[in-house]
Amino acid sequence: MMSDNIAADVLRQHIEAIERLESEKDGIGDDIKDRYAALKSEGFDVKACRKLIAMRKKRADERTQEEAVLATYAAALGMQLGFDI
Repeated sequence: MMSDNIAADVLRQHIEAIERLESEKDGIGDDIKDRYAALKSEGFDVKACRKLIAMRKKRADERTQEEAVLATYAAALGMQLGFDI
């Protein structure tokens, strides 16, 4: 009986911690949306900024490889990218 109470307490602690983290995550999501809205209101291209953020998350060699594949595929389709990769 006592171990059931302990297990229930541990479970409750985990659930409550996850609920707090989910709440914090929602707040952070709202902060990010606000930051993008500020970028837009100041005349920045939000789509380009999102792309830059995604690129900055990758290592240089990953970016280079991705860009090379993109250039290869674009060339195969007869497309000009309009920028050097």
